[in-house]
Amino acid sequence: MLGPLYFTGIFWFWLPTAAPRVLPSWAYTPTATAFAFVFQIFLVNVRRALIANLRAVLGPCGFWAGQLRAFRTLRQFAYSYGDRYESLAFPERFRVMVDGDEAWKKARGMGGLIFVTAHIGAWEMSSYLAASDLGLKVHVVRDEELDPRSQAFIARLVARHVNPNCVTHFANDDPRLGLTLNQALRRGEIVALQGDRPRARSRTVSVTLFGRSCELPAGPLALARLSEAPLVPVFAFREAHYLYRVICREPIRVAVGGSPDAAITAAARVLAGHIEWAIRRRPHQWYALAEVWPRDVS
Repeated sequence: MLGPLYFTGIFWFWLPTAAPRVLPSWAYTPTATAFAFVFQIFLVNVRRALIANLRAVLGPCGFWAGQLRAFRTLRQFAYSYGDRYESLAFPERFRVMVDGDEAWKKARGMGGLIFVTAHIGAWEMSSYLAASDLGLKVHVVRDEELDPRSQAFIARLVARHVNPNCVTHFANDDPRLGLTLNQALRRGEIVALQGDRPRARSRTVSVTLFGRSCELPAGPLALARLSEAPLVPVFAFREAHYLYRVICREPIRVAVGGSPDAAITAAARVLAGHIEWAIRRRPHQWYALAEVWPRDVS
């Protein structure tokens, strides 16, 4: 019924792309806050999911404290969402600080790398940084949008604005994507992808997050084992408007010998520890908009 106004519709991709071109800079914060307030009222299931998920991170709370937690997360989401599209059109406005130089230098000596992150902050910032500032070729894997018009819009936007060293691949069921990424890693290039949300009907591996069982996608770990490329946990936290901090964590090697399942499970547990660290650092920049532990967080 809502068509393009549904939350996966093209309106919500067009709006943050057009807004920086027409709104004065002082309007950014009140506009994002206003949208967060609207989302807080109307996105009932999202609000409930945020409150439930954050209980696992921040502990139990009362009704109003839970509402405030959800609002703070939705406001950060509005900020990061707007920054994502503004950075495509006006990359010169943004500044990125990099922490974890030692981990980065250690990883760079290992050949091809897999940047693995989670739905925290603005993960694209780390990929674009590597493609532009470091002069490295980066293959970014994004999920396809549910709405075909939204997907076409995003594909055109990325093709027009992203650095030439940054190649975007849209995840689907085509097995050739894995082959393409494996070849890129063997050439010493970088692959950047999400490592916290399994796609429908995809293989998963069980880990523990905040003392509760959850599933991580096995794909990034299997790719690391096949290519023998290390996984580098990378998180991009929003510090202020136009300012992001990218943190590189210690590389993770997936064992090549022995049982594939055991090697992938062991690496997944280490990765889950890095993801938990990142969420604890900025809990309101963790954009888990569906319940991670349905009916389980009390």
